[in-house]
Amino acid sequence: MSGDAGADASIAREIAGAEAIVFDAGNTLLSINYGVIAEALRESGIAVDAAAVRDAEWRARPTFDARLATLRSTETASAFRAYCDAVFERLAVPPGPSADAAYERVRAYNAAQNLWDAPIPGAREAVRDVARAGYAVGVVSNSRGTIEAHLRSLGLADDLACVVDSGVVGVEKPDPRVFAIAAERLRVAPERAVYVGDLYSVDVAGARGAGWRAILVDPAGAWERADCARVRDVGRLRDAVVALGSRARERRT
Repeated sequence: MSGDAGADASIAREIAGAEAIVFDAGNTLLSINYGVIAEALRESGIAVDAAAVRDAEWRARPTFDARLATLRSTETASAFRAYCDAVFERLAVPPGPSADAAYERVRAYNAAQNLWDAPIPGAREAVRDVARAGYAVGVVSNSRGTIEAHLRSLGLADDLACVVDSGVVGVEKPDPRVFAIAAERLRVAPERAVYVGDLYSVDVAGARGAGWRAILVDPAGAWERADCARVRDVGRLRDAVVALGSRARERRT
């Protein structure tokens, strides 16, 4: 990723004049349990630690994003397998029985408990402080109808004005209709809304297709060719928002 000063300037341009900032859930506010994946691989005879899995997952996102072009949804078994395979490839895990066994362990954990089971460091503070700065704050997530309860259980829902779950509303990103639902609930014009997510074709292209602005979460600098503002994490976004917070308060009072 380019220098922090350049990244901060691009974020400031994207949020200037905005009235709502809406987040994706997984990989934006919620972190994958990288230890679960590492343990699944170790149980299959592949030695790897959670930090290596985290780095591989960060760098695998553009690969997975490219493969979404052949998939109709991010919420199918085939999409989840494609996601895991992209991470395994980054870890140099060869395809075969060991990879299959590791995938099954990860799949079972996700089905039972949700693999994205903890807030990303700084996420609670980001949601809180963005709301305090005067922006309407929400979540739009491709999920299975449980994301609002999940966010609430993790202490991330108190400052959210709306949560739009594809499993509840029946339409998922990048379809512009899911963003339109959020804009209506937040009572904001599309051009005054900013969406923050981790996949270009789903989050950035989807938001732009609905007339929104977009910021891509890119912790490893893996999206070098992306034609959008990028931020390392929501903590960095929070810093940029707080710097413009007085303007947001003035607009909404």
